[in-house]
Amino acid sequence: MFKVFSRAIVMLMLLGSFSACSSRSTGAGRAFYYWKTGNYSLDRAELGYLRDQKIQKLYVKFFDVSTDPVLGPVPLSKTDLHIWDYEYSYESDSIFRDEMTHLEIIPVVYLKNEVFLNVTHGCLDTLADNITFLVSKYYNNMGNRERPDFREIQLDCDWTSKTSGNYFYLLRKMKEASRKTISCTLRLYPYKYREKTGVPPADRAVLMCYNLLSPMANDDKNSILDNHELESYLEHAGKYPVPLDVALPVFSWMEVFQNNQFAGIIHPKAHELDSILRPLKPFWYEVTADRELDKLYLRAGDKVKAESVTAETIRGATALLKKYLPADSSRTVILFSLDNDYLSGFDHETLSGFFSDFIH
Repeated sequence: MFKVFSRAIVMLMLLGSFSACSSRSTGAGRAFYYWKTGNYSLDRAELGYLRDQKIQKLYVKFFDVSTDPVLGPVPLSKTDLHIWDYEYSYESDSIFRDEMTHLEIIPVVYLKNEVFLNVTHGCLDTLADNITFLVSKYYNNMGNRERPDFREIQLDCDWTSKTSGNYFYLLRKMKEASRKTISCTLRLYPYKYREKTGVPPADRAVLMCYNLLSPMANDDKNSILDNHELESYLEHAGKYPVPLDVALPVFSWMEVFQNNQFAGIIHPKAHELDSILRPLKPFWYEVTADRELDKLYLRAGDKVKAESVTAETIRGATALLKKYLPADSSRTVILFSLDNDYLSGFDHETLSGFFSDFIH
């Protein structure tokens, strides 16, 4: 009987040890960015991604802030997204509609760097109040269903050492004005060279792991995500003073150059331009006939750099992030962005893996 009792004790200890290990293994939070401009309701495909990937947060760009010579900082490019106004036609959709009330919406405001040049603190005080007011107004207009209030506002800005003082001032004023969690985006350069660019006074920061290179200066590399470039910023950087979430790209684009000058970005659907593009070298094509697309007029002779990101590249980036960033059970992984034109290139298991690969 003693042997049986001892064996039971050992089994309980092993189970307890396994349970303790399991409790330390935490999965990353799952989120998407939503970055469209104009009046939108989520379509069935987008709702399906939210449901199937068990998405907990949706970071929605509410508007941009630019600067006007007379008016100063002004909002523009508003996103009028009606999250809760989707017409549900099936019983299963009705169930999902109720689940959608638990989806956390994080308003995002993009601020051009020029906003913080030659601006007074008084103007930034007013800007903080205006952003807080507009975010609340637009959030309340998203739909009439009962829903929780938003808890966080994210500011997105490519600040520099010249503008960091004013930008950081605005972050502090936003905290005072909104009384919300304030997060901000963090590019890889200020992440690595924090002594030069400063550390933003935010509650959290999102490390933006894409758009790493100049497309022309590095014409033989993928400017969206190159893992050798990513590692050069991550290694030796050390622990960042602000808790970090991470953003990874699942988008593609074509960058158009006219007379070797950047002319704009287009997002054509698959094969939409195949008939008028002649391959030149990896990534690069020449336009062979005139065509208007995405409000950009392509002319014969224009050069186009077509870039996308493979699942293998994203998994490689994830491995680097796990190698160099300290584990954080509160970390959120955000994919850019919720758009069927991008996401249809990945199957369900692959997309889910982009999140689950962060399990520690």
